[in-house]
Amino acid sequence: MPAWIHVPRATGRLRAADLGLVINTADPYSVQVGRFYAEARRLSREQVLELALPVRPSLSEAEFGVLSEAIHGRFGAAGQGPVQALALAWREPYAVGCHALTGALALGLDDALCRHSCAPSRPSPYFNSASAQPASDHGLRPSMLLAAPDVEAAIALVRRGVAADATLGRRGAPPVVAHLAVTDDRARSARLRLYPPSGLLRRAGVRVRAGVQRPPAPDDRVLLYQTGAVRVEGLEQVRFVPGALADHLTSFGGWLAGGRGQMSALAWIKAGATASYGTVSEPCNHPQKFPHPQVLLLHYLQGCTAIEAYWKSVAWPQQGLFIGEPLAAPFAARP
Repeated sequence: MPAWIHVPRATGRLRAADLGLVINTADPYSVQVGRFYAEARRLSREQVLELALPVRPSLSEAEFGVLSEAIHGRFGAAGQGPVQALALAWREPYAVGCHALTGALALGLDDALCRHSCAPSRPSPYFNSASAQPASDHGLRPSMLLAAPDVEAAIALVRRGVAADATLGRRGAPPVVAHLAVTDDRARSARLRLYPPSGLLRRAGVRVRAGVQRPPAPDDRVLLYQTGAVRVEGLEQVRFVPGALADHLTSFGGWLAGGRGQMSALAWIKAGATASYGTVSEPCNHPQKFPHPQVLLLHYLQGCTAIEAYWKSVAWPQQGLFIGEPLAAPFAARP
């Protein structure tokens, strides 16, 4: 029988002052989106790093080293400065060999993993953590790409994230739906056993629909959508609320350039989700390499930001790419 798990009580959440923003000056998308984001979240000049990077899907190890050193030079090593998390204002690069760029920045590179990408990868000390200061408490800076199909879509993404703050889980707020789907593909339905019971979480105003095969109803206000489908038909008809999270358990959802025969995580952002996740190399169907449905939802309901909820939900994130607006927090307390 499905049952709810326990997650620790969050000690707070990340704020705009905790975030560092990285802009690639060689990429017009990055410059426009990064500057818009800095203004939208009122980031100071000290919180912004500008540098030139190749604009292509994957960095070499040497190029990744340049990026890492620049981040450390600007913000200090993880735990040595005020910056606890990073927003990367671009669509590419998003990989370093078999590693997702976001996973590599937090947990480093692992040659053995790239020789056997289906093997277990380094565990994240941030998984299911109560911490609101990941760099200080765990020596790990989570990051998220401000990735969207184009500049216009990225600006819409940022606006959704800002608009989401403190809008849900309060008296009078319309109910929302957590849609946890199952398909006939047993391998890609590996998260089914992690789904919670279906039903209404009255205090949060969230109706959980777990193990369903049908799509969300047209009038559903969707907060969370998880599936194992290689492609999701009718995605443009889903009514995502600002701050919605959505992802699919497939091999190459994080390969944003497409061409791998599977839907990219960018499709969720295009459809109106505010954050998503996907792997950039063959992970096999280890549930630890994908967002844990209950950990993701329960941390988000406590008022955590999108970057915190997503990062806390993945036990082995080295191959995983996190994209979206990091600071969206629809269940945060009102100021």
